[in-house]
Amino acid sequence: MPTYIALLRAVNVGGTGKLPMAELKAMCAAEGFTKVKTFIASGNVVFVAEQSVPKVKASLERRLQTYAGRPVGVIIRTPDEMAGVLESNPFSKTAPKWTVAIFLDDPPAADTLDHIRGRKDEDVRLGRREIYVSYGAGMGRSKLKIPAAANGTARNINTIAKLVELAAAV
Repeated sequence: MPTYIALLRAVNVGGTGKLPMAELKAMCAAEGFTKVKTFIASGNVVFVAEQSVPKVKASLERRLQTYAGRPVGVIIRTPDEMAGVLESNPFSKTAPKWTVAIFLDDPPAADTLDHIRGRKDEDVRLGRREIYVSYGAGMGRSKLKIPAAANGTARNINTIAKLVELAAAV
């Protein structure tokens, strides 16, 4: 059975979307997912499931909407895809805590970089289904707006590496 990594959008960030990880783990188990492991409280979960990616995504989003009373976006990646995100990181010489991959369901449009606003010292590159951002002076001061990332969810390189490690241990 395949292993998946699910990244939830806007969970436990900035006081919005409160979801205890024990609840997320229970939701996954209720969907029939096994070997469920969560990582930090920002909506990262690794599990094994018989279903295809679209079915896993739909069932998890449905259960999360019932819980939260509003849609909660879910991005699904396989361990190999997530490892590929690390390998394709164009900012490997930048501090991993200041470099993120914004995960999307689909490839970013070719003109994504043309629509960025508020850019100062950030560097932005497109990936397969990700947008990589290196925050020069750190994320806290950034005013960067990437419209194509509106339905995505970001994870820093350290978190991505840990999720790859967790998935390998399942």
